[in-house]
Amino acid sequence: MNLSWMILFAAIAVSMCGQVLLKSGSRAATIFDQLFAWHTIIGLSLYGCAAMLYIFALRKIPLSVAMPATAISYIVAALVGHYSFGEPLGPQHIGGMALIISGVLVLAFA
Repeated sequence: MNLSWMILFAAIAVSMCGQVLLKSGSRAATIFDQLFAWHTIIGLSLYGCAAMLYIFALRKIPLSVAMPATAISYIVAALVGHYSFGEPLGPQHIGGMALIISGVLVLAFA
């Protein structure tokens, strides 16, 4: 695996950490509290970092490959949502995740 792919996966991981923090911040009582919760501030900062990493990855990886690869985050989000926040993970979710994995693999090796 070359450096560009490692940067792309780092961008995906950092973005997912930001998503988890934004979800954690959503438990605030009001929208004002949520906007200024440390979860939200750090989550948005991580999004900015993820965007910068993604830009670096795009220097070497074609957009038509890099963008679909970010769909991996949907699978991670479903798993984190289920195990961390008690969100449902039924047969349709699992089937959808299998389709996403299949599509990403087809595009990655095209």
